[in-house]
Amino acid sequence: MTDPTDRPHPPPPADGPANPERRRLLGGLALAGAALTVGGCKPFGERPPASASTAADAALDALLRRHIRHVVVLYAENRSFNNLFAGFPGLAQPLQALDSPAYRQRDRDGRLLDALPPIWGGLAPQPQIVDGRHYQIDEQAISGLPNRPFALATPDGAPLPHGVITRDLVHRFYENQLQINGGRNDGFVAWGNTGAMTMGHYADSAAKLRLWQLARRYTLCDNFFMGAFGGSFLNHQYLAAAQPPFYPHADRSPAKLQIATLEGSDPTGIRPKLAEDSPASAMQGRAKFVTYDALTPDFWAVNTIGPAYAPGFSRDQHDPRLADATSPNTLPAQDHATIGDVLSAAGVDWAWYAGAWQLALDGRGDGDHRAFPEVPNFQPHHQPFNYFRQFAPGTPARARHLRDAGTGSEAATNHFIAAAAAGTLPPVTFYKPQGDLNMHAGYASVDAGDRHLAQVVEALQASPLWPNMLVLITVDENGGWWDHVAPPKGDRWGPGTRIPALVVSPFAKKGFVDHTIYDTGSILRFITRRFGLQKLPGLALREEAMIAAGGPPPGDLTAALQFD
Repeated sequence: MTDPTDRPHPPPPADGPANPERRRLLGGLALAGAALTVGGCKPFGERPPASASTAADAALDALLRRHIRHVVVLYAENRSFNNLFAGFPGLAQPLQALDSPAYRQRDRDGRLLDALPPIWGGLAPQPQIVDGRHYQIDEQAISGLPNRPFALATPDGAPLPHGVITRDLVHRFYENQLQINGGRNDGFVAWGNTGAMTMGHYADSAAKLRLWQLARRYTLCDNFFMGAFGGSFLNHQYLAAAQPPFYPHADRSPAKLQIATLEGSDPTGIRPKLAEDSPASAMQGRAKFVTYDALTPDFWAVNTIGPAYAPGFSRDQHDPRLADATSPNTLPAQDHATIGDVLSAAGVDWAWYAGAWQLALDGRGDGDHRAFPEVPNFQPHHQPFNYFRQFAPGTPARARHLRDAGTGSEAATNHFIAAAAAGTLPPVTFYKPQGDLNMHAGYASVDAGDRHLAQVVEALQASPLWPNMLVLITVDENGGWWDHVAPPKGDRWGPGTRIPALVVSPFAKKGFVDHTIYDTGSILRFITRRFGLQKLPGLALREEAMIAAGGPPPGDLTAALQFD
C-alpha cells in the first residue's frame, strides 16, 4: 500500500463525480442481476442462440460438451511472461537483443535513463539458505546496471536460483498503467519501487522450470494479459466477476482517506498526484503520492482492501465471522453477479478451493495479519468470493462453494488434491495455493510454486476425471515485473501486463504456442461457452471496448484445443 501522508485530502462529491463509464457498468450489472432473478441463465449445456451463429461454432460447441466435462483453474501469483518465459521457443514476439532501444526505460520526466537505478531495498535482503548456500543480496551488492533487461543473477554473476525469495515489487492499479505508458512499457523503472529489479528475468528457465516442461508438452499462450491493471486484489475480483467492486458513499465512510487524488478532475484518469517530497527521478527512489489509492475518485475498489467477512484484515469484536466494518481496510459486502452465480443458476456445480482457508478461519493462519508473513500465509484478498453477500457466513452457498484446500502438496493434507484423486471435483474448480506455494515475490519462491503446480498437475493427470479435463495454469498479475509486449487497448480496467498461461488437457494442442489475444476474462469466456451461461456484463464491456479500439476481442481459449 502506498505510504500515507498527513496532507489533507479534499473529499469528492457525495456520490462521486458523474461518469459515463460507471453508469454504463452499473447499468450492465443491473441487467445481469435482472436476468439472474428471472431465470435468465440458459439451462445446463444450452448456449444462447446468437453465440452459435455458424455451423462451425455449433460443431465446436458439441465437441466441447462431449469432451470437456471438468475445468480446473490453477491460479498462482505475480509473474510477468518475460520473467519466467522470456526465452521460450516459438513466441510471436520474442525478447530480442537485451540492448534493444525499444526496451530502454524512461525517467518520470520522460527522458531516457542513462543507466538503471540501484535495486532499491536489495534483490534478496532477507538471509536465506537455498541448496546449502547462504543468500542475502542487499542494495549495495548489485549496482551500475545498464538501461536494459537483464538476467537475474547473484553478485558473482551466477544465475539467481529459483529457490531464492526475492523482495516484492509494487503492483498497483495506477502504477501499472503508468508503467505500461500507452503500450511502450518504458515506465516500469520510473513507477516501480525496486529500481532496476523490475527488468530482471530468469534466464535458465528452460533447464529448471517444470512449467517450461509442461509448456513444451501442451499449449503455452504467449498473448495472455492480466484482466485488470494493478495487483492481486483487483485481478482476483476480475476472475470472479469481470469487474471491480464498488464502495457506495465512500467519501462518508471509514475509507474516505483511501480515495485516490489524481492530477486533474477526471475520475477515470491514471495519474495520482505526487507528494511534494516525491523524488524527482527514479534514480533517487520510489515515487510518493499525496493519498492512499485503494478507491478511485468515483469509488471503485482497485487496490487491496479487505472483505466484509472473516478471514479479512480485521475482525469484528462482537462477531468473529465478520471483519470490522469501521476499519478503513474493510470493503462493504458486494452483491453483483459472479461466475459462481451464473454457474449455479445454470445448475452447474463449482468450487473455489483456497489453501489454508480453514486455518485462517480458525485464526491459526495469517487471516488477521497478526504475524505477516508466515507459513502457510493465507492472503484474505486471494479469496474473491468472500467479498460477496451471497456467500456470507452461514449461507448454503458459502458452505457448498468456498472450500478449504488444506495445506501442502499431498492428498493426506491437501483436500483439493484428495478430491481430484477421488474423482469428486465439481465441473468447474478454481484452486488457489497457500501463500508460500504461490510464487509471489516477497514471501514465496519461484521454485516452491513451480514444484507445487507440477505436483498438482500430476495429481490431476492421475485423476479418473483427467480424460475429460481442461486445466488452465496462470497467475493473477505480473507482480510488478517488466514485459515488452504491449497490452491490447481495452476499457478502463484493463487488460494489463502480459502474464504466462498454459492450457493442459488431453485435448490441448501438443507443443503449441497459441498467439491468440487472451485476458483473464478468457477463462470465464471458456466456462461461459462450455456450460451455456449468461455472459457477465464485464466480459461484454471488455469485448466491445477492444473492438472499438480496433483490435479483436479476447479469445475463449478454444484455439488451444484440438479434437481428433
